[in-house]
Amino acid sequence: MSMAVAHDYSGAPLGAPVYELTHVGKTYARNRVVALEDVSLTLRKGSFTSVIGSSGCGKSTLLKIMAGLIPPSSGRVVLQGKPVTGPRRDIGMMFQQATLFPWKTAVENIVLPIEIRDGKAAAKKAREKALELLDIVGLKGFEEVYPNELSGGMAQRASICRMLITEPAVLLLDEPFSALDELSRDNMNMELQRICRETEATAFLVTHSIQEAVILSDEIVVMKPRPGRIAEIVKVDLPRPRTLHMMTTPEFGETVDYIRDLLDKGEDM
Repeated sequence: MSMAVAHDYSGAPLGAPVYELTHVGKTYARNRVVALEDVSLTLRKGSFTSVIGSSGCGKSTLLKIMAGLIPPSSGRVVLQGKPVTGPRRDIGMMFQQATLFPWKTAVENIVLPIEIRDGKAAAKKAREKALELLDIVGLKGFEEVYPNELSGGMAQRASICRMLITEPAVLLLDEPFSALDELSRDNMNMELQRICRETEATAFLVTHSIQEAVILSDEIVVMKPRPGRIAEIVKVDLPRPRTLHMMTTPEFGETVDYIRDLLDKGEDM
């Protein structure tokens, strides 16, 4: 496990711990099925962390626990010093599909979490911030456009805005660009990096793509399968901001190969 000092998007040392998991485990079927076992992990402010592993290694279970959607069977889950016992407004979640409401415009979709939480008056006040977020993600001028008029990548950008509107302490990302073609996915990953940098976000990504994990992350949590355990936390020593050109460098290739070897070893265990 890497003990080197991690750095944020600008190259500065990362901040204080934001999200901490200590010896977290999860069992199903009256403890007969072990999905996660003894997972300990710390996310620091301004960091980007990815988790990768084979199907069935517990990635989705881990994300659901972190989102407060299901409780752990053992261990401790703490966000900003408070135990996570259910969904919270300081947790932002983004799924594989954009899940925008088709009868609402882009800006209406973005302020929807505010409207649900605090009412229509608060949502109206949040409109200006929503417009600022749309500008950040390159959707200025699309405020009143409906989801069926947006491309897949544009819809996911709007979903990013909806996640950010409540200013969450941590962003939990469940393969948000997996439905896009490879070129669009690469471009959206660069957009995600830029947005996280500009908003000083702390992000945690579930992915099946080693390349995606390496180009985005400060650290990569490599999981062993059945039951899900951490094989190693790999530090990514690529300078920031990252560029797609870095994917052709020897350093990038060496990191990808190292993680692939860890995954191959995990399959044999």
